[in-house]
Amino acid sequence: MPAPRPDIGFIPTPADAIAAMLKLADLSPRDVVYDLGCGDGRLLIQAAVDYGVQGVGVDVDTALLQQAQARAEQEEMGDRLTFQQENLFETDLRHATVVFIYLLPHLNLRLRPRLQAQLQPGSRIVTHMFDMGDWSPDRTLHLESSEEDSVLYLWCIAHAKAPDDSGA
Repeated sequence: MPAPRPDIGFIPTPADAIAAMLKLADLSPRDVVYDLGCGDGRLLIQAAVDYGVQGVGVDVDTALLQQAQARAEQEEMGDRLTFQQENLFETDLRHATVVFIYLLPHLNLRLRPRLQAQLQPGSRIVTHMFDMGDWSPDRTLHLESSEEDSVLYLWCIAHAKAPDDSGA
C-alpha cells in the first residue's frame, strides 16, 4: 500500500513566527502540545527546548518525521516528544492542551469540529496564516518581518462544546 499523500506540501514556519506562536500559546511545562502537520518538527522541538513541554507531532510524510525525530534526539528532547505518522483528521486530541496548525483554510475548517469536540476547557489552538472561518479568534497577531509577514490566530476553549459550535 502506498504511503498517504499530504493534503498540503511542507512549508517551513519562519523562525520569528515560531517564537511568536509559542509566546501566543502561553506555554508552560504542564502543557501537552500537538503539532498537526508537524513537518520537520521545528515548532514542536522549539516548544520543548524553550518551555519544557511534552509534545506530539503528526504528519504523513515519513522522511519529514524521520528528520523531526533526529532533530529531537540531537536537541536531547527525544524523551519529551513523539512523532507519529497518521492522518491528522483521525488524531486523538483529547490529551492536548495546545494545538498548533499551519494548514490551508479548507483543512482548518475540516479540523474545526474535531478540535471543538475533543479539546478540554483551557486548551489553546494557534494557527499560522489561516483562520477557522466564522469561528472568531480570541486574539489575532500580525507579524511584519524580514522573512515573511505572518498572521497568527489564537482560540481558547472556554467551556464545553455548545450546540452552535458544531462547525457545520
